[in-house]
Amino acid sequence: MTTKTDAPIARDEALAPREEVLPQRASEAPGRIEAAEHRGRKWPWLVGIGVAILLAILFSTRASQQKKEQAAAAKKEAASRPVPVSGVPAKTGDIGVYLSGLGTVTAINTVTVRSRVDGELLKVHFKEGQIVKEGELLAEIDPRPFQVQLMQAEGQKSKDEATLANARVDLARYETLVKEDSIARQQLDTQAATVRQLEASIKSDQAQIESAKLNLVYSRITAPISGQVGLRLVDQGNIVHAADPNGLVVLTQLQPITVVFTIPADRLPQVLQQMRAAGKELEVDAYDRDLKNKLAVGTVLAVDNQIDPTTGTVKIKATFSNENSALYPNQFVNARLLVDTLKGATLIPAAAVQRSPQSTFVYAVKPDSTVDMRQVDVALTEGDETAIRKGVSPGEVVIVEGVDKLQPGTKVAVAAPGAPPPRQDGSRETPREGAPRKKA
Repeated sequence: MTTKTDAPIARDEALAPREEVLPQRASEAPGRIEAAEHRGRKWPWLVGIGVAILLAILFSTRASQQKKEQAAAAKKEAASRPVPVSGVPAKTGDIGVYLSGLGTVTAINTVTVRSRVDGELLKVHFKEGQIVKEGELLAEIDPRPFQVQLMQAEGQKSKDEATLANARVDLARYETLVKEDSIARQQLDTQAATVRQLEASIKSDQAQIESAKLNLVYSRITAPISGQVGLRLVDQGNIVHAADPNGLVVLTQLQPITVVFTIPADRLPQVLQQMRAAGKELEVDAYDRDLKNKLAVGTVLAVDNQIDPTTGTVKIKATFSNENSALYPNQFVNARLLVDTLKGATLIPAAAVQRSPQSTFVYAVKPDSTVDMRQVDVALTEGDETAIRKGVSPGEVVIVEGVDKLQPGTKVAVAAPGAPPPRQDGSRETPREGAPRKKA
């Protein structure tokens, strides 16, 4: 029984493949042991780094959350505090409707003063740039040649008068002799013709006298108009002639003076309608190039009788008294023609009007010191004032400064423009002693 049981077991072991067990090298065992120990030492470090990263993420998230909470709290606190702004109440008033145009100052009279006789320029009685009156002496031409001509003419007249007197005596004698039939009738007629010839000579002599006297008057050159003298063109001592093209000096009238400006032809009917109104003169203001300084105020003098087809404009001439001499010939000015006046309009500062792509609006202050965004219909803007058709009522306060910080519902602390800015609590800041105060 024992033999039978052992035989199969031996046969199976003979058939099964045998595993060769190689002998382990002695040198490999220490390296593997060191690698295992090294891996064992790395795990604590990796766990520590991971924990540190996790803590950093947690702290960063917490700090970011705290910042958001602080920002929200600050925003909420800022929203609860009033925003300092400047505001002006809307008012009711009149505003003018103006037409503007570029104009040129033109003198009413410009005269080139010339000599009307030939001779030496003996004296100059004016200073360059001087204001002279009409009839004031400007220069003198040497009068002696004309005085001599006057004496000659007067002597010739005296001679002819004596000859005429003798001829008239002979004529009376001949008339008596003809009646007595002592001389021929022809001799009487000849004597009568001689008398008439001498009478004509005396008239000619008188004309020579008047001509010499006129030359003496012309030798004293006077101002033909009142105005300002320009730069002298001829110096004293030169020989001047009546045919000289340049003359002695140019005299320009400054008071009154005119401005010629243009307006669009489409607005001409409105201007003519206002001009035809009984007893109404249209007012014109002259401003400098920057439209900041008003130079003078005048009235419309005339409208040109035709429209310029190349520009589509029409010329208008206005006259100014120019008492302050602010206007000068050939000066460029901006003319503003008052054609109408809006009565009883609601007026607000132009700075209060804000514009967006969708609408035109203003910020109005409500009774609870919060602002409301109001859409407005602008009728006219003139200078620093704007007329409103609807959107704002007279007496309502509109914001003119600080609008960039506002939105509907924002609480504000309103101060007048130029006043000390209000504090956050709504009180006014007072200047320190010795500090300069702002002018209202």
